[in-house]
Amino acid sequence: MTEEEKPDVSSGATPDDAEPQAAAPSPEEAKAPAGDTDAGTAGLVAQLDQTRTALGERTADLQRLQAEYQNYRRRVERDRIAVKEIAIANLLGDLLPVLDDIGRAREHGELVGGFKSVAESVEAVAGKMGLQQYGKEGEPFDPTVHEALMHSYAPDVTETTCVAILQPGYRFGERIIRPARVAVAEPQPGAQTVKAEETAETGEDKESGGPDEG
Repeated sequence: MTEEEKPDVSSGATPDDAEPQAAAPSPEEAKAPAGDTDAGTAGLVAQLDQTRTALGERTADLQRLQAEYQNYRRRVERDRIAVKEIAIANLLGDLLPVLDDIGRAREHGELVGGFKSVAESVEAVAGKMGLQQYGKEGEPFDPTVHEALMHSYAPDVTETTCVAILQPGYRFGERIIRPARVAVAEPQPGAQTVKAEETAETGEDKESGGPDEG
């Protein structure tokens, strides 16, 4: 090659520097292929679905735990109330002999002076705690709240009736601390039959216009 044909190279530069440099890729050329983009989107959607599923499961677990805790609180509260009622009922049961003595003293006119004030205070405290006395003469006999200690027949009753209260009963709420001890009377045997016959005869007289007149 002659000197005229040699490329013009500036001083200090190598022949490689004189070669044209490759152009940097454009943003469009740097983009990934369309297939890779779709696969990445599908992966993100799958991860989002998994996250939503896990969130739903954790939410359901939290709601279940909250419901169990509420049930536990209600159960503890019921047990606490039941224990309290049992304790009060036992205390009131121990007071019944004292209340019986107070009642007997009142019946005999011995409830006077300082003893009267103390007795009334004891009765007031027992009533404030929920103790209720029951049992009255003439009320129907109920074996769930009455205890029959004496039995008799009477022509003037139509059902088993408490004719005397030997010892009053006491209840605390729905709990019977002591049943009322009573004397009961049942209808006289045959009285119902006689009464039914009298009723039937009266009805027949009314239908026939009364007894014949002479």
